[in-house]
Parts: sequence; structure tokens; C-alpha cells
Amino acid sequence: MTKALAPDLPELLIEEQVRHALLEDLGRAGDITTSATIGPDRQATALMNSREAGVIAGLPLARAAFRLIDPAIRFEALATDGARVAPGTPIARISGPARGLLSAERVALNFLMHLSGVATHTARFAEAIAHTSARVTCTRKTLPGLRGVEKYAVRCGGGSSHRYGLDDAILIKDNHIAVAGGIAQALAAAKAYAGHLVRIEIEVDTLAQFAEVLETGADVCLLDNMGPDMLRKAVAMNLAAPGGPIVLEASGNVSLDTIAAIAETGVDYISTSKITMAAPTLDIGLDIDIA
Repeated sequence: MTKALAPDLPELLIEEQVRHALLEDLGRAGDITTSATIGPDRQATALMNSREAGVIAGLPLARAAFRLIDPAIRFEALATDGARVAPGTPIARISGPARGLLSAERVALNFLMHLSGVATHTARFAEAIAHTSARVTCTRKTLPGLRGVEKYAVRCGGGSSHRYGLDDAILIKDNHIAVAGGIAQALAAAKAYAGHLVRIEIEVDTLAQFAEVLETGADVCLLDNMGPDMLRKAVAMNLAAPGGPIVLEASGNVSLDTIAAIAETGVDYISTSKITMAAPTLDIGLDIDIA
């Protein structure tokens, strides 16, 4: 399998995300604490350190936070996104005008701690299934406004990304099937609507429904809340399908305790919201020295 290139985020998207966060924090009058206590000519140097083991993600956003507050601040990354770090590992050195450094500190750390937490949690899931060919993937269950960067962090942790929104792939879920009148009707309508580059996925929760999907045809089938025994049967049905196997995604009740057994059934992807919605932050500190 070809190794994927390192994930990347366009600078324009980073700046928009960080600018919004800084404006939220600065409010109507700016950082009045720093303005009241720190002279405009004071310089400072700070070191960001990881206080626990994990996977780093979010350094470009941290850099942007300091740059947008004061372009004179120098940000030297001492690690890279996707790097695994031990407790006490230096991540970045920041130096320059002390006022800007202090005002940007919290936004920079918020992004870095949250995204590193997502990357670290994703890595735990990916490691649990490394002995299989399955991949763990995130879902649309992300914090509003942070989907792009959270999905970036998932990739830094070794996971893959499901669709980014409602507009980049068709995923027919149980409620769509109910309103459309059935699996065959929903798939037929989707095929008539979709462009030739749009993939069609459909969700099922029984083997009878899956058999209908194999007969009607889809690009991907999401096997929802099926236990390992049922998943193995679905994989066998898929391999024996006259039209050839389709991509299989397992979902529902996925945890660090269950993901290995799910992966060992032979499914291609395992989707879970836990790598984004239940990821704890990675403890990262910023220690400052007055120059």
C-alpha cells in the first residue's frame, strides 16, 4: 500500500480559523490585563513543552496565532505535526514582543492541545488495528466550526477522513431509506442524481438489507451496529457477490475495546465519532522567560 503524504492545511484556511478565535478572545478592548501590566518595549522568550506522551497536531495554527497578534514574534517549531512526543519534549520556541506573546498564548495553546488530543486519540485506535488492513475514519460528528482542523488532526494521528460535509459524497442513511420508500428506490434515485465523480454509500443494519444493496449496487456500504459474527458474514457475502466486492465500512459501538475484533472481520473502514468527540486534550504548557 502506498504511504499517504503528510496532511496539510492551506494557509488561508488556517488564518481564517485563527483570526476568528483571536477576535473572540480579544473582545471589544483587547487584552487589558497585558496592556495594564506589560510595557510596550518588553521582550520575552517562551518554550512550549508537551507534559505527556502524545501525537502533535496544530503547530501551523499556533504559529498563526502569534503572527496575527504581532508579526514581530518569532515562532520556531521544534517538532512537526504527526510527531510522537514523550513527556517534557520541547515543541516550539517563541520570542519577541512580550505583549503579543502573552495575548496569543491561550488561543495558540487551545488549538494545539485540542488538535494534539484528537491526533493522540486517533493514534490509539489506529494502533489497535495496525495488524489488519482496516483503517479508522472520522465522521461528521465534529465541533461546529472546527471540522476542517479536527479532520486534519485525525490524519496527523494516522486515521482517515470520511466525507467533510453534506456536499462531497452521498450517504443514504436509515431515515433517507424510510422516506424514499426502500433501499432500491433510494439507490436508484441517488444514481440518477449523482455526477460521475460522486460516490454513493448506503447504511444497513441487517444482512437482508445488505443483500439488497449488493443486488442493486452501491460504491460503499455502511454496516451499522453489526457484531463481529454478522460482519464476517457480510464480508463473505461481499466477496461472493457477482458484481464484485464493494467497500465496506463498519460503524456503531466502536471503542478501543472493540475495534480490533471489528477490524479482524475483514471490513475496509471503521468509522467512529470517538476520535473527535471524545478525545481528551493533550497537556501542553508554555513556560516564559523575560529577555
